[in-house]
Amino acid sequence: MTDTRNAEAEGARMPLIDHLIELRQRLMYSMVALLISFVGCYYFSGQIYDFLVEPLAKALLGKPGHHLIYTALTEAFITRIKVSFWAACFVSFPIVANQIWMFVAPGLYDKERGAFLPYLIATPILFFLGGALAYYVIFPQAFRFFLSFESVGGSGSLPIEADPKVSEYLGLVLNFIFAFGIAFELPVGLTLLARVGLISSAFLKKHWRYAIVLNFCAAGILSPPDALSMVGLAIPLCLLYLVSIWSCGLVERQRDERRKASGIDDDDEDVGDEDNDESDEKPAGVPAP
Repeated sequence: MTDTRNAEAEGARMPLIDHLIELRQRLMYSMVALLISFVGCYYFSGQIYDFLVEPLAKALLGKPGHHLIYTALTEAFITRIKVSFWAACFVSFPIVANQIWMFVAPGLYDKERGAFLPYLIATPILFFLGGALAYYVIFPQAFRFFLSFESVGGSGSLPIEADPKVSEYLGLVLNFIFAFGIAFELPVGLTLLARVGLISSAFLKKHWRYAIVLNFCAAGILSPPDALSMVGLAIPLCLLYLVSIWSCGLVERQRDERRKASGIDDDDEDVGDEDNDESDEKPAGVPAP
């Protein structure tokens, strides 16, 4: 009896061990992909650095004598490490997402796989669009605004010139790109909340005025401190809120269709169960065995 119980316990533990082995394998693949991407991105860290500095260089065009500085011996090296790591995360994301999908997908039904896959595809696309908005639209306007505080000085005063530090500038750029990318995940987050039943499209339509205010508040926090940059982020967020209303309504319609289909199936099953119950009834007076 003891051996039988041990065998049953061992059989119950095996699936968990298999899952842990599979998880370790997926994590190893993801780490290897991230490491290889990091090495490659560090090799091209000079080109990546030039790409990130380009908006500031264009804003300083026609103003000679400006340059980036670093005040610690290790600052430039650490900055390149950070730039290479963030670039590696972006480059390796498709592989990491694929490993996550390969780990999760076997435990999902076909309908659940079809429901989860669009979010996995939309997440990097929306993040890329948010980062592109920050780089190509917000940064040029913001840098011109910041550089407008330079002055040539005069009698009794000193000139004010911008000499940004390498780490501070690239930290600002990377933080804004990351913040704008996360902000553009608004439709994904709201649609997931609608899928689990926490919000509805009717709720979003009812509170659209509050949503506009919150979008402008979020834009004021995430964007550089100038009105043009804030509006440049707030308007896309409001448009994404409208997209979220549409996507939440689509999720609700799909849910209603599934409920109608399952309701028909439940009725059929109830009829079948009643027939089975009637056939299983024993004649009166027959004792139970």
